Amino acid sequence: MIPLNLSGDLVELTRALVDVPSESGDEAALADAVESALRACAHLTVERIGNSVVARADSARADSARTDPGRFGSDRTVSGRVGSGRTERVVVAGHLDTVPAAGNLPSRLDGDLLHGLGACDMKGGVAVALRLAATLTAPVRDVTYVFYECEELSGDRNGLNRIAAERPDLLEADLAILMEPSDAGVEAGCQGVLNADITVRGERAHTARSWRGVNAAHRAAAVLRRLDEHTAERIVIDGLEYREGLNAVAVRAGVAENVVPDTCVITVNLRFAPSRSAGQAEAYLRGLFPECEVEVTEVVPGALPGLRQGPVAALVEVLGATPRPKLGWTDVARFAALGTPALNYGPGDPALAHTAGEYVPVGQLRECEARLAAWLTGRAAEPPTGRAAEPLDR
Repeated sequence: MIPLNLSGDLVELTRALVDVPSESGDEAALADAVESALRACAHLTVERIGNSVVARADSARADSARTDPGRFGSDRTVSGRVGSGRTERVVVAGHLDTVPAAGNLPSRLDGDLLHGLGACDMKGGVAVALRLAATLTAPVRDVTYVFYECEELSGDRNGLNRIAAERPDLLEADLAILMEPSDAGVEAGCQGVLNADITVRGERAHTARSWRGVNAAHRAAAVLRRLDEHTAERIVIDGLEYREGLNAVAVRAGVAENVVPDTCVITVNLRFAPSRSAGQAEAYLRGLFPECEVEVTEVVPGALPGLRQGPVAALVEVLGATPRPKLGWTDVARFAALGTPALNYGPGDPALAHTAGEYVPVGQLRECEARLAAWLTGRAAEPPTGRAAEPLDR
């Protein structure tokens, strides 16, 4: 097992995480390392669910750990806020998996930029959360740290779904922070996503006598033209503009080179504003193609920004960041479905996620750790060691 030093340098911890391959579905080695490192922390209660690891910092446990380290066994579960003495619980979550490698392993440090698979999405954020879990032994809020598997895969394999199904009490909180890359700023809410197949019918014939058939691929041109001419809507919620998008992402037709295709299937992807429900998004798409066969294969609603909700508003004020809309889908939507307000806050440029050249700025790693540590411990934020204070608005 690869040892992780959670009390050492944050950059070296991030490099260690990047250097453990953990493509979606193959997170066991990294989950083993994370679990082992967290179980060494006397103030944490640690549980393993599949290849997801959950660690809880409760004030009652932390106080007892300082006075009697042997009182709590590492497999004892502390649920809810019983005996915690705190009135607020926060979830800090990050996924352990990455997309497939693209020649970007092992990690390398180039000045202030740490390169490598998952450095941006989102092992930099995971490193910050691990450091907080290990080093904050007396937070003013009870904290649940969730390091989960299979975020980059279809929703049914997402580790948060399994935790919610098997141990929903572990996700109960007043606020959730997803350590998704957000340039060390706040990205609120997220878009919903809908995938669908639009089928155009024709009539099969031999290409030597093509006039006897109807070419479905040719007829699909009208659908593609409508997609090309479609103007995405811009919807403002809580002062944030969510720009929608509708795109063809695959076109399939034909069974052989000498056969006129009788079907053409166009797969489309709709990113819709969080003000639309899943049903409204589906109705919107069907309304654009009323004459076509439309089969929705997946639809997941987004999450409203919730900037007027107390816990979110208070954290945004402390972080000092000007909120931006999250253009994409993240697991803040899963927490929203559980009734927990959530936001995205983590190091790294989201535009670099899933790219071969992804990296995370060292300064952002340290900034996110310093600001979250200050909030969780109730002290004023200080600039990270060795760095001058930077403007908070981005």
